[in-house]
Amino acid sequence: MEDRPRNLREMLAEAKDTSELMVDMAYAALYFGDPDMADEVSELEERMSDLVHDMRAVCILAVRHPRDADGMSSVLQVVSAIERIANDAVDIARIVTHRVGIPAELVAELSAAEEVSHRVLVSDGSLLAHRRLCDHEMPAKVGMRVMAIRREREWITQVRGDTVVVPDDVLFLRGSPDGIDELRELAGSPHWSPPERPEGPHASDLHRAVNVLVEMKDLSEVAVGLAYSSLVLRDESLAAEVRHLEDRLDEMKDQLEEWVLSAARGGVDHAGLRGLLHLSQAAEDLGDQAQQMVWIIERQEQIHPILAVALGDSDEVVVNLPVAAGSEVDQRMLSELRLNIEPGFTVLAIRRSGQYRYRPRGRQRVMAGDAVIASGPDEGRDRLAEMCGWQLTDKDDESEMLLAPLEPSPR
Repeated sequence: MEDRPRNLREMLAEAKDTSELMVDMAYAALYFGDPDMADEVSELEERMSDLVHDMRAVCILAVRHPRDADGMSSVLQVVSAIERIANDAVDIARIVTHRVGIPAELVAELSAAEEVSHRVLVSDGSLLAHRRLCDHEMPAKVGMRVMAIRREREWITQVRGDTVVVPDDVLFLRGSPDGIDELRELAGSPHWSPPERPEGPHASDLHRAVNVLVEMKDLSEVAVGLAYSSLVLRDESLAAEVRHLEDRLDEMKDQLEEWVLSAARGGVDHAGLRGLLHLSQAAEDLGDQAQQMVWIIERQEQIHPILAVALGDSDEVVVNLPVAAGSEVDQRMLSELRLNIEPGFTVLAIRRSGQYRYRPRGRQRVMAGDAVIASGPDEGRDRLAEMCGWQLTDKDDESEMLLAPLEPSPR
């Protein structure tokens, strides 16, 4: 432990980012059918284990008086949830490494999502080699953002615009699948074709089960994002939504298990059914861990201030922005706004009249009075606020954003 950083804030931020990267990579390993990517998830688990060990040790050392215990216990609860999220990622990756089997229809659905993860090897002589990431403006031009870089045996998770890419780097990105072809061309990698949906006697029944599982994946990721947001903003309404999502995930898992048992009797390939059960268990547990984090908010337990600072300092921040009348986003569809390209944010949910619409699709229209809950890079937060009709001012307590209204943009 003495050879590793002991700054709890930095370790918490790194652990959050690493666990989310692991989940992204695990799902990507599924739809690429890539055992190497799945193995890299397991390698990141070793790094996560070191981080968790160090964070727990620092928490124990930091408690010098009984009154410190309640606040630090909230940190330990979040640390445990992050560790479980990483473990769920490893379980997903084992579908590939242990050849559990997964229906081809599910692989096709995952690769056709509005936002995907991708892995690319940088070739010597390519346009990416020996240049800074900011030179390419990939989030704006390609619609994908570099989440991490593996350089030989070293992981670079704090990726910045001035990071120089070198040949044989492996880039891990997240964003729109529409940018994959251009990305691979920049990296000098061969063309990649997404998997196609299969045809067969059980295709329609399987399609319904796959739809349930894809929705479970989306809802579990939204639940985790909302849980972090709830902790940063100390927002009880978001905590209540996380509990609602966790209940919904439980119901969907039960539905899927019933379908699998029925399908097994009907002649559907058992290998693929095992994969469905495996994935549903992981998605349901991701929801459980999100609920464990917001339990602190629901019970109004003492929350250590370092949680809001650390989770707000991570590569991915979660914001909750009201939509002002006449703003750039007012009355426009998400597909027109292309927020995932610039400023690089993914909309987790839209709150309208007290109701949440989770993982809204491209045809969803944003209206004045809505609240947009989105995750993305810290450097894009100001631009997203401007698009919603606000200017960010100084934070009042390291966790809450202060908004000043902008003049309505001309139409």
